[in-house]
Amino acid sequence: MKVFILTRKRMAIIGAALAVVLCLGIFRISDGDIAVAANASQRSIPIYCVDTDEKKVSISFDAAWGNEQTQTLLDILDKYNVKSTFFLVGDWVRNYPEDVKNIAKAGHDIGNHSNTHPYMTQLDVGGITSEIETCNNEVEELTGKKPTLFRPPYGDYDNNVVDTVKGMGMYCVQWDVDSLDWKNLSPEEMLSRIKNNIKSGSIVLMHNGAENTPQALPMIIECIQEMGYEIVPISELIPKGDYTTDHTGMMIPSNKSSSSGKTSSAESESEKVKQTAAEVETAASRISSDTDTVRDTSSVSSRQTLTSSTSSVNAYTTSSQTASSYA
Repeated sequence: MKVFILTRKRMAIIGAALAVVLCLGIFRISDGDIAVAANASQRSIPIYCVDTDEKKVSISFDAAWGNEQTQTLLDILDKYNVKSTFFLVGDWVRNYPEDVKNIAKAGHDIGNHSNTHPYMTQLDVGGITSEIETCNNEVEELTGKKPTLFRPPYGDYDNNVVDTVKGMGMYCVQWDVDSLDWKNLSPEEMLSRIKNNIKSGSIVLMHNGAENTPQALPMIIECIQEMGYEIVPISELIPKGDYTTDHTGMMIPSNKSSSSGKTSSAESESEKVKQTAAEVETAASRISSDTDTVRDTSSVSSRQTLTSSTSSVNAYTTSSQTASSYA
């Protein structure tokens, strides 16, 4: 009977080969898990703010009920030479057509805030489309310009809402700084909230009918400008072309990497681990060329080699899981 003697070198290569098999299996499972997880958790997120190096921000007003303060707000904005964005509900447009014309004439954006101010997530695609198109048509009839910005009432959205808006060639826009003027905060409280939370690319939420908004607006504009920010309409804040939104709702142009850099790090880490596995697999393919022999004393070193190989597999697993956490 022919006895096959294992050498130290041969045991090392066999251990490496086992590591490769396990590592590649882990990668296949991990990659599959990543794909399934990505598909299961993929969310369409509106624009809450914009990733920009310029010190620009936007102030927006939602108008759904009443117009008593609208002209006052327009006069304040005009005094400071500030252009803003007004999101109008279709019912409001029909009730106050002259205000709609005045907003447009003053050079402000007019955005779509739905036709009847419903919870958009309770509508099917047809209902969502109808709400948006009806308001768009009302605004266009009065101003000659169709809105390209949409803000869902109550900030209520899901994938269906965001994807439908995008499919209509519009931007779904929320906010990242809430003045809470609708809670009738004092002007000083509103100012503090905005001052402490605003940053480049921020979108501020206010309302045309809130009790203390006219009194707070001059203070807010002056504070923002003193902080070195330029106030522009949302249509000027958001870049044109393809974009993505990260998990916070930050709008990132396709030609600009996310400031977090996590995606590129994950891809880089994954590629490094896969490259290492390929190198080990190549080394393992040389097993057949090894013909060295040693004595029984190789058993101790063989156990050490297998232990080392197991550690290598654990290292690959850790690297793979690290890469997965950034996916």
